[in-house]
Amino acid sequence: MRILAIISGEYGERHVSNIKKHCPKNWVIEVWRAPNTFPLVIDYPEDFLPKSLPETDLILSFGEHRGIAEILPDVVQMTGAKAVLASIDNEAWLPRGLARQLRGWLEEMNVACVTPKPLCSLTEKDYLTSRFKRIEYNNNNIAEFAHHFGQPEIKLEIDPQLKVIKSAHVQRDAVCGCARHVANGLAGISVEMAEEKAGLLHHHYPCLASMGKDVDFDDTLMHISGNLLKDNIGTQVKPFKKIDYISPGKRSD
Repeated sequence: MRILAIISGEYGERHVSNIKKHCPKNWVIEVWRAPNTFPLVIDYPEDFLPKSLPETDLILSFGEHRGIAEILPDVVQMTGAKAVLASIDNEAWLPRGLARQLRGWLEEMNVACVTPKPLCSLTEKDYLTSRFKRIEYNNNNIAEFAHHFGQPEIKLEIDPQLKVIKSAHVQRDAVCGCARHVANGLAGISVEMAEEKAGLLHHHYPCLASMGKDVDFDDTLMHISGNLLKDNIGTQVKPFKKIDYISPGKRSD
């Protein structure tokens, strides 16, 4: 698969570095560093595009300016891409209204587009856009990418007698590499402390999702990202946890 990653700063650099390090050998990763500044209204997109871009199957947009999303249809035309993943880890970089417009523009071009919010909510079939809404999609290139990078899946091996995690294996990493970092720190942790430890490791990586309150979730995207990972861990350790039951006393006369 031929991938073009669009970056403009540290956020995208980390994502591309992790993808290149752990992607399948038959993936070809090209990178375009987009401009850092755009006018309020982009009248001539060609002024902000390079003279040429490589032929591409999938575009990964990790831009840190809304202007990058606005020129994505032009990037699609230059590359012949049939699929676009535009991450939303910060509402300022890709507002919800622009994300809806982008999906519509590309649909008219017969190009699949997903806008996962946060990025680590992407699976092989759907992604989050708000607390209670997941959007389904059907595109082989995006699904192939999401098989390896997206909503974290960490497989735990648990000692049932000692109730500790023996090992943790990453089945699907977060695009930024956070899941791999968390998995490396879970061996030897008790099942009672596993979720808390996973949350701390996620936070200290650090996660680069926004710490500002997002109205679609009534929470920060960093917390949503952390909860997705903790839920994966929590489901697996739950059967091994000790559950204390409290029996109410008799009522006095």
